[in-house]
Amino acid sequence: MTRRTVLVINCGSSSIKFALRREGDGQAILSGLAERLGGEQATLAWKAGDQREQIQLGDGSHSAAMAALLPLIEQHADQPLSAVGHRVVHGGEHFTRAQRIDDSVISAITANAALAPLHNPANLTGIHAAMDVLPDIPHVAIFDTAFHQSMPAHAYRYALPQALYADHAIRRYGFHGTSHQYVTNQAGELTGRGTAKGAWLSAHLGNGCSSCAVLDGRSLDTSMGLTPLEGLVMGTRSGDVDPNLHAHLGRTLGWDLPRIEQLLNRESGLLGLSGLSNDMRQLEQAAEQGHEGAQLAIEVFCYRLARSLLGLGAALPRLDGLLFTGGIGENSARIRARTVEHMAILGLKIDAAANTGVGRGAAAPIHADGSTAIWVIPTDEERQIAEESLALLDQP
Repeated sequence: MTRRTVLVINCGSSSIKFALRREGDGQAILSGLAERLGGEQATLAWKAGDQREQIQLGDGSHSAAMAALLPLIEQHADQPLSAVGHRVVHGGEHFTRAQRIDDSVISAITANAALAPLHNPANLTGIHAAMDVLPDIPHVAIFDTAFHQSMPAHAYRYALPQALYADHAIRRYGFHGTSHQYVTNQAGELTGRGTAKGAWLSAHLGNGCSSCAVLDGRSLDTSMGLTPLEGLVMGTRSGDVDPNLHAHLGRTLGWDLPRIEQLLNRESGLLGLSGLSNDMRQLEQAAEQGHEGAQLAIEVFCYRLARSLLGLGAALPRLDGLLFTGGIGENSARIRARTVEHMAILGLKIDAAANTGVGRGAAAPIHADGSTAIWVIPTDEERQIAEESLALLDQP
């Protein structure tokens, strides 16, 4: 039986991340990145097995990138595509699962652009570019927010007047749903409970960060909210701050809302705390050399993460394990160790040798004997998107 193939598209305002996946395979057939789109330095880079190549793109548009990608797909796919799966950041309350893209879905994604102004318009650009190049293939939207639509009202409602929710959909939505879903599914399999089984605290840590409480494949609470700014300390995002900070900065410094949004989204987080970088690798090196700003940024990051995870424990009836994923979560033994130190009240304890010995790209337990399980599980959002796309096509 021939296994189907799916092209996965994750489109940003100036980039397109892509992967060609074969049904049931753990590795992509082809993957790569088109970046600096919209400018003269636009490039398309890809890898297939051990082969790596890069080309310059003429006009640097999203459409040009998709047109250049098409021959690569035809070269590496041994059959016609079965679907194109698109990552879409914000689905609001419209979508609780994957959707085949049509005019009504595009309209709903457009309507939610106010909730994710940096993301949804870019996602739509990728959808339009891909549909222009591949008009006869089913296109599927996978929403970051969909996984969190299982949260109960007491977790997703803000303590604001009812009309703001009823009339303007102001509530907590959560993001990184595809990643949290994938790693908790993997945790169930790795621990013998079965796919989508178990009570997990999941920490997705990269330039964007979020934590999530998941029970038997259902998100019960998460750290991000109406937008991806709420919650943890991130690369350049502040995470939680006093809600009255906007008013304080307006009154005392005369800042308007665009300036404050720039501060909280682009100038804060690890970058703001350290005064050095938003890259955790650079901060760890600087901290070892005595850089006080880097040391503070790491301490705040880990403490705030631990505090979030401990709080999310209130959503679970028990704890089967703590999961680390994302670029930082998978690769920083220091961040994992320091975070778990702050969670001693749960009896969590890391095995130092196991923690430092985790191989890049490998899933492994890192807990000490007698501790509740702690795992490092590499995320694979592209694989999750491909699987959900095919599952939608299989529905009657």
